[in-house]
Amino acid sequence: MRYQILTGEVALIRRLGLAMDPSRFPPEFFQREDDSTDAEFYTMPRLVVHIDDGAIAAVGRLFQQLIPESAAVLDLMSSWRTHWPEEHPRRRIVGLGMNAAEMADNPQLDEYLLKDINVDPSLPFADESFDAVAITVSVQYLTRPVEVFAEVSRVLRPGGVFIVTFSNRCFPTKAVRVWRGTNDEDHVELVGQYMLHAGGFSGVRGGLANPDMAPPGDPLFAVYAYKDAGDRDGASE
Repeated sequence: MRYQILTGEVALIRRLGLAMDPSRFPPEFFQREDDSTDAEFYTMPRLVVHIDDGAIAAVGRLFQQLIPESAAVLDLMSSWRTHWPEEHPRRRIVGLGMNAAEMADNPQLDEYLLKDINVDPSLPFADESFDAVAITVSVQYLTRPVEVFAEVSRVLRPGGVFIVTFSNRCFPTKAVRVWRGTNDEDHVELVGQYMLHAGGFSGVRGGLANPDMAPPGDPLFAVYAYKDAGDRDGASE
C-alpha cells in the first residue's frame, strides 16, 4: 500500500486556525474531560487489547516492514502487549509506560520502566539509544506531544524509524480535546504535524495501514518517519 507524504501545508492546520502561528499548538488543544492524574487513571491494570486481530496483525506487518532485524526498540506508552511479530528477530524491546503489572505481563518486553511523560516528557535514555520507537494506539492521550516527539528524535539513532499507530477507539475522557474534535483523516495529519513541529524527522508519511480489512474490521492508521533520513520508498507499497 502507499502512504501519503505529510507536509506543513495541510487542510487540518488551516482549519484549526494555526496558519498564523505554525510553530505552536494552543494549550487548549490538549485539555481533557478527565483532568485527574494519569497515575490515578492507570492504577488498575487493563489486561486487554484495544484493537481487533486484523488491526493487531497490521501493526505487526508495519514493524516487520519498517524496522530492521536485530533492532533495539522502544515501546513508548507501553502496556500489556507490544504486537511484535515473533518471526522478526530483534535485539531488545524496552517498554516505558504507566502500569507495572501490564508491562510485567508483556512477554515481548526485555525490560520496562515506569514514567508519566505527560508530567515530564523527557525520556530516561541516552542519545541515539534505539533503532526504532513505536507508540501503539496511545498517541491520543499525550498532552505534550511535540515535546515527547522531540525526545523520540533525540533517543533514535540516525536513520531510526518512529512509528505511531492508532485506531478509532479511545478512552474519551482521557483523549485530548483536539483528538476528540477531529476525524480519522485529521488524526493522521495531526500526528504528522507533531512530528514536523518536533523536528529531526524526514519523509513523514501517514495513511490507513489495513484497507483490505477495514471496514468491517477496526481501522489501523499509521504515521511514520525516519530520523535525519531522506524520503524512503522501500515500505511505501
